[in-house]
Amino acid sequence: MKINEIKKMSLSDLEKELGELKQELFKLRFSLATNGLDNPMKIKEVKKDIARINTVITEKKLAAKGEE
Repeated sequence: MKINEIKKMSLSDLEKELGELKQELFKLRFSLATNGLDNPMKIKEVKKDIARINTVITEKKLAAKGEE
């Protein structure tokens, strides 16, 4: 997921997407432990997407706090 796409999303959409990515990461780790993955780099990609979303959420919260 690109950072430009993430920045266009609303705060509620970001939190929903974050939950979905965390579930996907759990499933990937579980399948890696049980029977292996076809693409182990997928875990790294999902972790980076989670970090990007957390960064944008923090930026939006700080911007909203600064406007008060």
